[in-house]
Formats: sequence, C-alpha cells, structure tokens
Amino acid sequence: MNKGNIYKKRVADTLLEHKLQGKGAVLIEGPKWCGKTTTAKQVAKSILDLGDGVVLLNAQTALQVNPSALLSGETPRLVDEWQTMPILWDMIRSEVDRRNAFGQFILTGSSVPPQLEKLKHSGTGRIGRISMRPMSLWESGESSGTVSLGDLFDGVSLEPQSNSLTIGEISYLICRGGWPQSTLLKGEIALEEARDYYEAIYKTDIHRVDNVRRSSERTRLLLRSYARHQGCAVSLKHLCDDIKDNDNKSITYETVSDYVDVLKKLFVIEDMQAWNPNLRSKTAIQTSDTRYFIDPSIAASALFIGPDDLMNDFKTFGLLFETLAVRDLRVYAEALSGNVFHFRNADGLECDAVLHRRNGSYGLIEIKLGGPDLIEKGSESLVKLANKINTDKMPKPSFLMVLTAVGEYSYQRPNDGVWVVPIGCLKP
Repeated sequence: MNKGNIYKKRVADTLLEHKLQGKGAVLIEGPKWCGKTTTAKQVAKSILDLGDGVVLLNAQTALQVNPSALLSGETPRLVDEWQTMPILWDMIRSEVDRRNAFGQFILTGSSVPPQLEKLKHSGTGRIGRISMRPMSLWESGESSGTVSLGDLFDGVSLEPQSNSLTIGEISYLICRGGWPQSTLLKGEIALEEARDYYEAIYKTDIHRVDNVRRSSERTRLLLRSYARHQGCAVSLKHLCDDIKDNDNKSITYETVSDYVDVLKKLFVIEDMQAWNPNLRSKTAIQTSDTRYFIDPSIAASALFIGPDDLMNDFKTFGLLFETLAVRDLRVYAEALSGNVFHFRNADGLECDAVLHRRNGSYGLIEIKLGGPDLIEKGSESLVKLANKINTDKMPKPSFLMVLTAVGEYSYQRPNDGVWVVPIGCLKP
C-alpha cells in the first residue's frame, strides 16, 4: 500500500509556528510514532536526520572535524533524533545565543530521553517545548468539529448539531487509537498497528531508557493492571497488590514505582493531576493522580480485547472511552492554553475533567457513554459542583458539559444549561 504524502493537520502545527516566533529553538516532546517529525517537516527548511545511519556516522565524524557544519542550513533547521548525539543540545543552545534570532532550530526524536546528565544547560529561555499526543478524533477526521470548546468558553450560542459516529465506530476508534499511520489504514490492519505499538513498549522500549535491563514480563503485567484502572485514582501499592493477586507474587512496590516512572518518561503513561478549586464548604479534596495511558489503544491491547469485546462489556467500554475522551481533551486544551485536571472530594462529589485555561477560565466536564440516565446523573453532578464553587474567590465555570460517546446530536439542556456533546462533534 502506498500511503502517499497525506498529511492531516494537527493542533501542534499552530503551536509550533507560534513558539518559533519567540524561541530560538523548539523541542517537540511526546510518544514515539505520534507524528513529531512529520509535523516538524511541515515548517522546516533544512533537515539533519540522525535517524539515518549513514547521516549519523557522517555527523559523528563532522563533530570532530567541523562541528559547526551540523547546524548550518536554512532555518528553521530540523534536527531529528537529536538524542543520539546529546552534545547537540548544548551546541544548539550556544548557537541560538550567537545568532540572537528566533525560529532557528526544531528538535525531535524518539520518546526515549537522552542522558540528561550530559547536558550542561537546561535550555531555559532559548529552547521552548511543545507537547504532542496521538491524534484526537478531530485531527484524524472522525469528529465533525461542529462544537468548538473555544466557542463555549466565549459564550457563543450554538444550535444543535448532528452526530454521525455510532457506538460500534467508537469501540473501533478506541482500539485503533490515534496513531497517525493507523488513521490511514482500515479494519484489522489498523488494529494490528496499535497492538504492535503496545508490544514494542514491553519487549523493546522499556530496556532503552537508561540502559537498565528491566523485565518485559513485569512491564506487561503492569500495563495490564494500569489498563484495568483507567480513570481511577489508585495508589502504586494498589497496582502492586493487583499484579500480585492476578499474576505475579514476587513483584515489589519499589519495582512498580520504578517501572511507572520509566513508562512516564516514554510518554506511555500520562496520569491526571487533581484540581483544587475554592469551595464554599470546608471539604477535603482528594489529591491522588488519576491513572491514564496516553492513548486508549494501549489499554485495549494490554487487556487483549477488540471492538467486539467492548460491545459485550460496557463497564470496560466506559473506562476506555474515558481514556479516549481525556486524550482528545488534552489535545484541545493545548490549543486553548489550558490543562486538564480531575476533581474528587471526600463527600464523593467528582468531575471527570476540568479544562482550566491560563486566563483563569474553566469548564467542568463529565464523561459518559450516553443514554438519558447517565446524562442526567452527569448533569446533576456538574450542577452540584458548580454550586459549591466560591465565585467570590474565582470565576464561575464558563460551561458545564456531559461529553458522550454517542447521541444523535449535541444540545444544551434548557433546565440547567448543561451541554450534552457527543465526542464526534467536538474540536478545540
């Protein structure tokens, strides 16, 4: 199959162009295979591809003979797989100072981080950073984008919008994931790409982070335990006990902690921090992180399930749909200069996602598969939380939303103003 030169626009395109206007260099961070290099190539004017073995050998020679040649070229100059030559970080930082100009370099590479102790300077003030994740449904073309989060923040009145994604299609998209190459493939071939990605994590990637030989089997067991606890604020001890109960009696808390840290460095895991609003009542707020993978396809692969399995197990479907929704919300939050948090307090009041922007505005979002009962439950929870927020000390929420997997159309409930939006309608 010839994939051609298809490029689907990314949220990161705008972020990169903006960042290049105020930084001498920009590092694009994120999981492997999420499209970092391809996105960088859309604006790069010259490329040093250190992922090419011949280029890498020549670059290592040039480093001894004529190092300045490595950074010479039309700007922005893309340095791909830069971590294979960590000294380039400090060279680029110094070159940015010497040139005293913005938009000189873009750095990309695999998710395996370099040996940070070899870097003499953090790059602060010279090298900016942007994050990339697997594609959201809007970026991959599955969401119509008829409901804009930006419009909701701005208070724009929206008419009801139809949704075309079915529950069966959502189950497939969860298992396929947002890996750019997979979005160009169909059916079982695309699902196999996601499974191959998962297998590479525990068979190969886990050993490459810091040259420490870790157990592939223990990594696989941890990934499966993490998949069972998507969207849950469970402790590392709980994960350790879960693995012991189900598979491995010998694994220790210290091992689980180490492996989780490594998987975060590989951008496989992206846990969600708790939101701490000003409430009218003195109630203890739970501050534990909520467990998530960077993409729902990792969870599906770790559980060895496919779209049909999800259709027969709606409890698991709901957990993995939440991972899909959080992935998309995080992508959209980047475009809106925001971040995504969760909220839970000691009284049991919770909110699956709080999209909080740097300007102080925020939206409260409950994530549900759909159906009148779940939508009603989610709406009641959102209204209850909104009423507890002390608006003398912080603004009221810009919007309340129940984000669903399915539904014929998006609409605003007339009785409480809560938006009900199928994920197939959403965009930044």
